Amino acid sequence: MISPEEIKETLNRALPVTLVETQDLTGGGDHWQLIVVSPAFEGKGLIEQHRLVNEALKEPLGDQRIHALSLKTFSPAQWDKLGS
Repeated sequence: MISPEEIKETLNRALPVTLVETQDLTGGGDHWQLIVVSPAFEGKGLIEQHRLVNEALKEPLGDQRIHALSLKTFSPAQWDKLGS
């Protein structure tokens, strides 16, 4: 089990993040949906963006504190376009 705060702190240490939104999909703290906005995603495809997040969360994924992870990743420019 991992808390939303731990997820956010872990991502903040690994990536320059503008926004991290977490949703516990089952209430058990091990199935998560994340929205991550980072300038590190600029110019990268979706798979590369997801790899960056997975790499940042390697430890909690590896020790099964995160069992399932659904990602929505955006560069700041992509995120701004969604807001308009």
